[in-house]
Formats: sequence, structure tokens, C-alpha cells
Amino acid sequence: MGLRNARDALATRQITATALTEQALERAEASKRLLNAFSAIDWDRALKAAAESDRRYGERRPRPLEGLPIAVKDLIDTKGMETRYGSAAYLGHVPAADADIVNTLVERGAIIIGKTTTHEFAWGVTTASARFGDTLNPLDHARIPGGSSGGAAAAIAHGAIMAGVGTDTGGSVRIPAALCGVVGYKPTLGTLSTRGVFPLAPTCDHVGLLGEQVDDVLLLADAIDIKVPESDAWLSARLGVIRDIAPVPLSPEIAVAFDGAMKRLAQVFSCVNVSTSGLFDAVFGAFASIVLIEGGIEHFRRNDWDRISTHYSPETVDRLKRAETMDLRAYAMAQQARRDFTARLHEVMSTVDYLVLPTCPCTAPHLDAGTVSIGAWTGTVREALMTYTAPFNVAGFPAISIPLATGESSLPAALQIVAKPGDDGALLQIAQQMELMLRTGTVHESY
Repeated sequence: MGLRNARDALATRQITATALTEQALERAEASKRLLNAFSAIDWDRALKAAAESDRRYGERRPRPLEGLPIAVKDLIDTKGMETRYGSAAYLGHVPAADADIVNTLVERGAIIIGKTTTHEFAWGVTTASARFGDTLNPLDHARIPGGSSGGAAAAIAHGAIMAGVGTDTGGSVRIPAALCGVVGYKPTLGTLSTRGVFPLAPTCDHVGLLGEQVDDVLLLADAIDIKVPESDAWLSARLGVIRDIAPVPLSPEIAVAFDGAMKRLAQVFSCVNVSTSGLFDAVFGAFASIVLIEGGIEHFRRNDWDRISTHYSPETVDRLKRAETMDLRAYAMAQQARRDFTARLHEVMSTVDYLVLPTCPCTAPHLDAGTVSIGAWTGTVREALMTYTAPFNVAGFPAISIPLATGESSLPAALQIVAKPGDDGALLQIAQQMELMLRTGTVHESY
């Protein structure tokens, strides 16, 4: 249906907010059973909000998102609704206040039906949990949905919700969107408040949006003051093409999907190949150091080793043990590498309007995969999935992932589009146009 069509149906009273919300709640329960996509579902809160939305529609004073059911990642505080940050250490934790992003969306009329699953403390790309169970990819239950916002992407792909809120520190919205065949958007760093979100690495953390299609994300973004320009300037956009980022090559199916997409886009846009020689040097290492050190600081200031070792997963405990060995010199070097990379990225983008590249170099790995092999390269699942996304968290540039078909495969590929800082509305506009071109070969004439 899509959020816009749902809103139109609500406005014309073809459906009530209560009925729409009940449908979403029932589907959420199904996706919780089948995929472990939800950590909490709050029927009472959602139906009370739906009743209020029905009253507002009856009084002809609806808000921009009135009566639209969405879900929020379990890393983000929701007043009165269990928020455990994907960890047994916070089982039963009920925040006293909504996070800023939740408060804003609720004030605009959105209905929060529940919390979608996350990798523990958002520190991973699989949304797997020995304590709470693995979240499954709805397209193939033997594969991961990606992470750490895996529950949101899985729930959207399964049809439980049309849109959701996640977080993205190194790709945590875009990666699961890519692996589940939905849309994931990370705004410019600092555009959306992270207050009330459990921090992973504060200087890289972003709140992000996911939707079944770009228009779902666009509708949410517009309601929270990320505005699409009222022009057709996108038609003259120059695209800088990055086919791969060393050392991780593209798998054959991703290469075919990406090359096919670029062939179609080149019929409309001016496309130039961007030299990546030296561009991404040291950036992934810098990202890993920043996350390890900032993550360590956030956890050690909240909990002592006894609580950590007793209640955290072995994976997170191991990371915090490594964080203990880091020093301020390593952090300073990582931040300098970050500044150097950001300057190089600005220079590259001085001659183009957008960068286009694959979101991930492979389709969804299997649940039990510890490593990924692509051609002669073998590395961790984390490195494989984050190499193409994390650089844009480091630099803070806005980026969006849109699905690409992969021919005979049931598993999708994805195109990542990156804009200059602050060009968020224009990014959403051109992403919607590209989505339509790649799907149908046509474009929108107007908005």
C-alpha cells in the first residue's frame, strides 16, 4: 500500500486508524513468530493512539503522519515500552521518556506499534542473539537480515510495517535494507537528534529511516523537516561511479546487478568513473578504532566489569576487552585519518553531485557464516558488509540504499547513493527518481 496511500485512505475514511493499526499489530506478531523481527509489541499504546487519530480525522485536524503505524528499533527509548537495547543486561528496562526522534514522530501523528530487534547494543551486522534468538531474513530464513537494524528491515520486507526508525553507525540501516530488499536512509550527521538513543560511537551514530520504497522514507523525512526541493534540477545531476572498494571485490551477482543499473542510469545522467586510488586508504581501520574506543567509553561509564561479564554477550565482552587496551594516541590517529578521508571525499565530490556504488558487495550471508569469500578475498562478515557503507558514517555524508533485482536470484542487490552534507532532500528526490527508472524505465514528471 505505501504510507502515502495509507494516509490518503485514512483521510477519505476508506479505513480507520484503528483498523489499520490492528492489521499492523497482527502482522507484527506474525513477523515476531516467524522471523524474530520484534522485541516488543504494544497493543495498548498503539490502539489508544489509533483512537486519538480517528478522533482527529473525524474533526478534520489530522497531523502529517496521522494514524500511520511504524516501528522503532530496540536501541531507541520509548516511554512505557520495554527497551532492552538487544541485551539481557537491560531486560525489563522501561524508559521514562521517549527519544527525541520518537517524540517528534508521535507529535506528527505516527503510531508506534512496537520495537524491532537489534544486534546487542547495535554492535554487529547480523542481528543474531544467543539470548533472544536470531532475526531471520524474510527472503531466505537460512540467511541473516543484516544489522544492526535487522528487525526493522525484516519487518518491512515481510509486510508487517511500511516504515520504521533505525540507527546507522557504520551501515546499520543501509546494510539490512540492502539484504532484505527495502530502502534505508542515513541523513547527514547531526540532522536527526540521537538523544534517547543508546550510543555505540557518538561521533558516527546517526538515526536513520527505513521503508518499503523511497516514498515511504520521503514521507517520514518530510514530516520531520527534511524537505525535497521543488525543482527538476536532478535531471542535470552528475554521478560519480565507484564500482568497488578495495580490498573487497563484488560478487558476480552484485556486479551484474550494479553494472545493469548503471547502464540504465547512464541513459539519463552524466556518469564519470571515480578513481578510488588512495581515497579509502586507512578509513576502515580508523572507523574500527573510533567505534571500539567510543563504544568502550560508553559502556564502561555505565556498567562495571561484573555486570558486563555477567549479562553481556561473549561477543560484546570480547570487544570491550579489546577496547581496554586502546589508548588516546590510537584515538587521535583515527580521528586524523577521519579528517584526511573527509577532505579527500569533499575533493572528489567537488566535481560530481552524487556518488553511486553498491551498498554491499555480496547478497545476504548464511546465518552461521563467520567469514565471506568473494573471489580470492576472504574476510569477516563485518568487513564484507561494512566496507562500502562505513566510510560515509566517518565523513557524515548522507546516503541511501535502494533495492536492485539480481535476475534469477531471490536475494536482492542494492544501489547506494551518497550526497554532499546537507543535500538530504535532494538525495531523497533523486533516489526516488532512480528507483522508478530502474523499476519501470520512466520518471516522475512532478511532485
